Amino acid sequence: MNYWPHGLAVLVGVGLTLQVGINAIAGGRLGSPLLGAVMNFAVGLVALVAVAVVVAPRPQSSSFASLPAWAWTGGLLGAAYVASTTILGPRLGAATLLALTLAGQLVAAVVVDHYGFIGFPQHGFGWERACGVALLIAGALLIMRK
Repeated sequence: MNYWPHGLAVLVGVGLTLQVGINAIAGGRLGSPLLGAVMNFAVGLVALVAVAVVVAPRPQSSSFASLPAWAWTGGLLGAAYVASTTILGPRLGAATLLALTLAGQLVAAVVVDHYGFIGFPQHGFGWERACGVALLIAGALLIMRK
């Protein structure tokens, strides 16, 4: 089995934790957590455009018009995530914030997988996944204890 996607997912998780702290510091120095989030998106946009110019195929203008309306909400969800974590990180701490966001992600993920929403392959919800969700939520509750 090829495990590089699993390792990359772990590294992305490490990056998300670091991103919260970096954005919080930027927001503090700029005088607003929202400005820290804006800085994050500005740098991210420049980086993504640079990479896309080099490696991504050029889309037809009709490709954008063919997108369903709900597909445009992905950017809003990303902005809400980055802005919220920039605000909440210093209040909750990295472990509590990430434990709670991960619990929310996992609950949403098992629902999305069960029904095969938004293009994900369908994976049934059985006792194994139920136990995994329960253990993750229990872990989040333990992380929240001081």
